[in-house]
Amino acid sequence: MSTIINAIPTYILTAVISTVFYFALKQSQTFIHAKVIHAKTETSRAAWSCAAQLADDAVASLVGKDMAGHEKFRQATDIVQQALQKQGIKNIDLNAIKTLVQSAYELSALTPTVDPNEEEQVEDGTAKAIDPKEVA
Repeated sequence: MSTIINAIPTYILTAVISTVFYFALKQSQTFIHAKVIHAKTETSRAAWSCAAQLADDAVASLVGKDMAGHEKFRQATDIVQQALQKQGIKNIDLNAIKTLVQSAYELSALTPTVDPNEEEQVEDGTAKAIDPKEVA
């Protein structure tokens, strides 16, 4: 074995080892880069999940208050923004928080929803008749 190693010139051996080291380094950089991107994605997902949960909680806490709707919305937005700042989450802007609060209001079972396309029903299950005098 020693004879074979001695027969190979040193520059060839150095070139082969350098090439192997270079490709191993490039592969490890790709692997590390993929892991960093995955970690950032998971961190972002956790932050958005936390913000959505905070918005749901803020909306639920303001449902019974005697306030106008826009005041509740503003206060819920402030609650979520302050809670996120306390948690150290700074990469969610105000428009995104407003969207999360609006979504929480729309999805909440505690807030009433009105469907404008739904016809008014009377007790026997038929639709209310339209008075021709009211149409004109």
